[in-house]
Amino acid sequence: MRALISVSDKSGIVEFARDLVSLGIEIISTGGTYSKLKEAEIPAIEVSELTGFPECLDGRVKTLHPVVHGGLLAMRSNPSHMKQLADLNIKPIDLVVVNLYPFKATVLKEGVTRAEAVENIDIGGPTMLRSAAKNYQDVAVVVDPEDYDKVLSELKTQKEVSLDTKLYLMQKVFMHTSAYDTLIADYLKKERNDSSLPETLTMTFEKIQDMRYGENPHQIAAFYREISNKRGSITDAKQLNGKELSFNNINDTNGALELLKEFTEPTVVACKHGNPCGVGSGDDIYTAWSKAFMADKVSIFGGIVVLNRELTLEIAKEMSEIYLEVVVAPSYEKEALDLLQKKKNIRVLELADIEVGQDDNAYDLKKINGGLIVQSVDNKLLNMDELRVVTDREPSEKEMKDLLFAWKVVKFVKSNGIAIAKDMQTVGIGPGQVNRIWATKQAIDHAAELIDPDACKGAVLASDAFFPFDDCVEAAYKAGITAIIQPGGAIRDEDSIKKCNEYGVTMIFTNMRHFKH
Repeated sequence: MRALISVSDKSGIVEFARDLVSLGIEIISTGGTYSKLKEAEIPAIEVSELTGFPECLDGRVKTLHPVVHGGLLAMRSNPSHMKQLADLNIKPIDLVVVNLYPFKATVLKEGVTRAEAVENIDIGGPTMLRSAAKNYQDVAVVVDPEDYDKVLSELKTQKEVSLDTKLYLMQKVFMHTSAYDTLIADYLKKERNDSSLPETLTMTFEKIQDMRYGENPHQIAAFYREISNKRGSITDAKQLNGKELSFNNINDTNGALELLKEFTEPTVVACKHGNPCGVGSGDDIYTAWSKAFMADKVSIFGGIVVLNRELTLEIAKEMSEIYLEVVVAPSYEKEALDLLQKKKNIRVLELADIEVGQDDNAYDLKKINGGLIVQSVDNKLLNMDELRVVTDREPSEKEMKDLLFAWKVVKFVKSNGIAIAKDMQTVGIGPGQVNRIWATKQAIDHAAELIDPDACKGAVLASDAFFPFDDCVEAAYKAGITAIIQPGGAIRDEDSIKKCNEYGVTMIFTNMRHFKH
């Protein structure tokens, strides 16, 4: 048997090659790999000796030669192939161990140039991998050092690599080269500042962990991250306490974090089942926490809480008295972390760059049966120069502050969505109803039930889309709400405007909606 070894990731390669030699396998190698094996006193043939042609073009051409690819692609069961090998004095290669130039590591470096990135696009490696994988019946091809032990075990016990294992290794090769090419294409798209949606969409992600189950126990699930140097994502959070994050934990925490990123002032977001249940902003983080907690002391039980300032001992003491699934903060006072870590079930995460938002060119993806619908992420809140007061009365400074607060919240409430706020605190949220008046009534009823019967007096209301009728204005006024912010654009906008003027309620149109399905 003969093995061709050419690896960029050299972890474990010396030990693996030594074991191959002990099994009587002849080794062919190239460049840095050849040097490393010779340094370890492992016998190897340099590929240029095999081909009779020197490496050239600064190493760009090493293995692109018929002696290599003929030895890989010849089907042993095909007499014609084997006769041609004999006539051309080409020997078969039975094992290929190749991993590729570190393109990912290169493009993730700060300040990398395009020339550096392009030079780290591997050509010979993918070509050898594909040739060997195509002829999987006769050639075992190893792209992942994690598979060295599996291959060695079969060679030692069976004198060959089983067909089933070869097929498994073939699959890994094409998954690997597909991901590699996708990284290159994605890098070039970003280099060109190309924000268009391509004719064919390829994406690649790395698995972080397998999960016990998905959204429900009968569904399998895993957690993947984008291959980028993106900051501010739950994929980059450091877990300091608690069990592994579940599918629902990750989904809900991501939603809470994306809402939190809308705020620069001290803010706390409590989330449950993908919807905010309590949001508060204040001059300090304890005030923000108190507002978020008091907004809905019922729903926060078993929920997610995210903060954009250091979590203090004072807050940790109050958190420790309730059951929370996940807490995320940019940092923790030592005493606060010590206290939270006494609760085994709470998942405590630290996310240093918690304020960093998504790239404008990022995709929002939704899987449908038989396809995928893709859009740019909803990174805009509103255009301040497009805000328009459509009623006779202008909002007061306090109302305006609360209206913008409520608009940030309602952007992340499932449609039809309503958010009622007062003094930079949510007092009622109505998510996911099939009509807007139900969402409005739900938000009003929750405010009265969870805070106090007069919670909506002097409050403001935000709607993620326009009012089709004036019934929401009627309900808001009766509850004591004095100001409304909504996109506008309904056929019957004038009915809502007229009703607001009749009641002295001020209303602002944003000319931008935030559906969230």
